[in-house]
Amino acid sequence: QVRLVESGGGLVQPGGSLRLSCAASGFTFSPVTMSWYRQAPGKERELVAFITSAGGGTNYADSVKGRFTISRDNAKNTVYLQMNDLQPEDTAVYSCSAPGRLVRYWGQGTQVTVSS
Repeated sequence: QVRLVESGGGLVQPGGSLRLSCAASGFTFSPVTMSWYRQAPGKERELVAFITSAGGGTNYADSVKGRFTISRDNAKNTVYLQMNDLQPEDTAVYSCSAPGRLVRYWGQGTQVTVSS
């Protein structure tokens, strides 16, 4: 079955960096556009970034442009989110996601907390 497993979250000070990973299994990874979402307490889930199958196409939320970079390694079935210059407003649960034929698949999420 489809599995998406995120890792790399944690507590970081403002201005710090983290790299999130999402390991995918149970489907053919390389042709699929992969996405990172986040949800902060009391807020709606937000699309952070996505990357197309070949990695040539990326798109970012305005709030993270210039600070976050999405990438993928199709040989490892993994998508990454490099997050630099993190700010308290980036605090959220970050989840990776992949589209299925009938449903969208989600990982369990990883908590990112930015605080001094």
